[in-house]
Amino acid sequence: MKILVTGGAGFIGSHIVDLLAGSGHVVSVADDLSTGRFENINPAVNFYRVSVASEEFGEVVARERPDAVVHQAAQVDVQHSLRDPLADAETNIQGSINLLEACRRFGVGKVVYASSAAVYGNPLSLPVDEEHPLVPRSPYGASKLAAEHYFRVYSEVYGVRYTVLRYANVYGPRQDAAGEGGVVAIFIDRLLKGEPPSIFGDGEQTRDFVFVRDVALANVAALHGGDGMVLNVGTGRATSVNDLFREIKKITGSPLEALYCPPRPGDITHSYLANGRIRRVLGWNPSCSLEDGLRETVGHYRKVPGWPEEKPHG
Repeated sequence: MKILVTGGAGFIGSHIVDLLAGSGHVVSVADDLSTGRFENINPAVNFYRVSVASEEFGEVVARERPDAVVHQAAQVDVQHSLRDPLADAETNIQGSINLLEACRRFGVGKVVYASSAAVYGNPLSLPVDEEHPLVPRSPYGASKLAAEHYFRVYSEVYGVRYTVLRYANVYGPRQDAAGEGGVVAIFIDRLLKGEPPSIFGDGEQTRDFVFVRDVALANVAALHGGDGMVLNVGTGRATSVNDLFREIKKITGSPLEALYCPPRPGDITHSYLANGRIRRVLGWNPSCSLEDGLRETVGHYRKVPGWPEEKPHG
C-alpha cells in the first residue's frame, strides 16, 4: 500500500512510519516540524515539510495519491490549548477538514484518525468505553471531538472511509519532555538530569499508560478494519501518577523525590479506557507491560547525546 502519515516526524507518528516502512509499504510523511523532529524521520520515506492546515498539503496528497492516510498531526498539549484555543483549533479542526477535503478530492481509500481520551471529559464510570458521554473539559478535547464529527460527516456525505482511535496516555521512546509534555517523558527527563520533577495535585490521579509501539500496531490494524468505528486504544488498567513516579525512580536509580504543586486547570482526576471493542474488531491487544515499557523508554533516553549514562546521585 501507499500510505501517507501526517505528523510522521513526531513521537507516535514516527513509530507508525517505522512499522509501516519495515512491513514493505510505500510511505510518505507530511510534518511541519513544529513539534516533530527531523531525526525521527525514517530515511526510506518521502518527506514533505508542510502543515496539514495549508493549501500545500493538498498538493502533497495530489502528488503521492496514497491508498490510505494515517492522521497523527495535531496540537496535543492540553495546557497550550487553554492558553491559545484558536491555534489549537487551527491545527486540530481546520487541519483535519483540510485533510479530509484532500482525501475526498484525490480518492484516498481510508483515513485512520488519532483522537484522544480527552473527548470524554471527567469519567462518569470506569473503565471508560466508547459509549461514554462526550463532555471535553479543554479546547484540546473539544477540537479532537469536533474533528471526529467531520470524519463521520465526510464518510456519510462523500464516502471517505475512516476509523477513529481514541488514545489513552501514550508513552515511549522519542516523546519530548519539552514538547507535548507527556508525564513519563518529563519524569525521566528530570530524574536523569538530577532535578526533582513536579507532580500536580496529590499524585493519586490515575491514567491509562499505553506503550507507543502498541499504539503503532493499533494504527496499522485499523488500516484494514474498523471502518466507520470509534475504538479506544488503551491497556484497560489504571496507574496513579505516584505509582508511575515510584517505578521510574526505581528504574533510573534516582534518590530524588517529587515536588507537589497545585492541580492544573483542565486536568481529569481518574481515567482508564475499556478496550474490549478494539480487541474484538481488530484483534489488537496491548502487549507491553508498564514496567517493560518504562525500562525501554529510560534506556532510550540514556542513549540520547547529552543525557547522563550513569545513575544520577544528586
